[in-house]
Amino acid sequence: MLGSARKSPAQLQALEAVRQWTSQRFSLLPDETVMVTEMACSLPGCPPLETVIAFWTADGKRHHYKIFKPALEVVEDDLPPYWMKDALVVPEGMSCDCC
Repeated sequence: MLGSARKSPAQLQALEAVRQWTSQRFSLLPDETVMVTEMACSLPGCPPLETVIAFWTADGKRHHYKIFKPALEVVEDDLPPYWMKDALVVPEGMSCDCC
């Protein structure tokens, strides 16, 4: 994978925790995909490292959001509330740099 770096066990555990929280928070089915990654940002005013979360539901909709801190600092309360699930849908034809 291009640009990949080895992650520490603590970092991997933090990414997995965010994945599990996302699945639980949005009542996702076991076969619905959740992707959690950290991305560096060099734009002015952007945090140096942010956690990016994307998930796909059975109806084919892609949802995504960012938490503006490294995965090791993310806590469950940082996730959007359940009722925002539909607001996280990426409209068809829209692209983004993260997923």
